[in-house]
Order: sequence, then structure tokens, then C-alpha cells
Amino acid sequence: MRGALFAVIALSGCTFKPAGPQLVDSTPSEKLTTSRAQLELTLPRYPGGEAWKLSSHRGRVVLLDVWATWCEPCRDALPLYQDLSQEFAPRGLDVLTINVDADPRPIAPFLEEAKLSLPVLLDPEARLAESTLKVKLMPTAFLIDRQGRVRFVHEGFDEGQLATWLSELEALLAEPAS
Repeated sequence: MRGALFAVIALSGCTFKPAGPQLVDSTPSEKLTTSRAQLELTLPRYPGGEAWKLSSHRGRVVLLDVWATWCEPCRDALPLYQDLSQEFAPRGLDVLTINVDADPRPIAPFLEEAKLSLPVLLDPEARLAESTLKVKLMPTAFLIDRQGRVRFVHEGFDEGQLATWLSELEALLAEPAS
């Protein structure tokens, strides 16, 4: 499966080109966060609007991606996240996405066209993404440990970072759930 993941990344060739609301920056980057606090989020799930809480995933590693339908790099990244979900779910990975579009109507056609089945949470107009998660660049992915702490943040989408991502993911999955 890893070979397929590398192929997905290599073929994407994406660069960040801002095309939407305030979640923009000019340079993708990656950084390690040192937060010891558990991240607490509650958002409505798409479709239907039932409340979802990040705390319901304690004991599992979570890849939480913030995206929008207008974001071209998101189109490249989301299929990779779906592949990661399929490969690593049996080892304790949950992949969740937060859509920041003000209007949810484009979400269904976007998911259908991209053939995505990842869970989607709604953050209309990026209020939580900007205030709590401090997202500045689309897409932004958070790797959250089994205790609910953000351990790695990846801003933008860079196919050259796959080895780093897999290494971080492996390390988090190897940690005990305590």
C-alpha cells in the first residue's frame, strides 16, 4: 500500500494557490507542536448536523484535516488521507476532516467527484479553524495522539513530506494508549 501512497503524492504535484477566505499563507510549512493540553472540539457532522466530539476518539490516533471545496491542494491531499485511513485504521488511526465552506451545498458534489468517504465535520466560515486551531493555510492537517494532544501540524500539502508523515504516524501509533 505504501507504494500506492507514494504514487498518489508524486502524481499530485500540488502547490498552494489561495482561492478562498482568510485561510491563506504563501508558504507551506511543517512544525512540531509541544502542547500538553488535550484538544477539545465539538462540531456538527455532515450531513445531518449531529454533534461530534474529538474526545470520542481518545485512545486512537487522529489525523484531522481542515479543507475547503475551493482549495485545489485539498483535492490532492484528501484522497491520500483516505488511503492512510484504510491502511492504518486497524492499527488505531481515525481520519476526520473539517470543511470550512460558508455554504455546505458544494460538499456533496465535491465528495462524490473525488470518491471520498471520509467523515466530514462542519465549521462554516472557518470560525473554529481560525480561533482554536489557528489555521492559516489550506489544507492544514493535525496529527493528534491517543491522549488527544496535537503533536504535529502540517500546513499546506507537499508531496515531498510523505516519508516524514509516515514516520510521525508510525511513531504515534506505536505509543501506548495510557
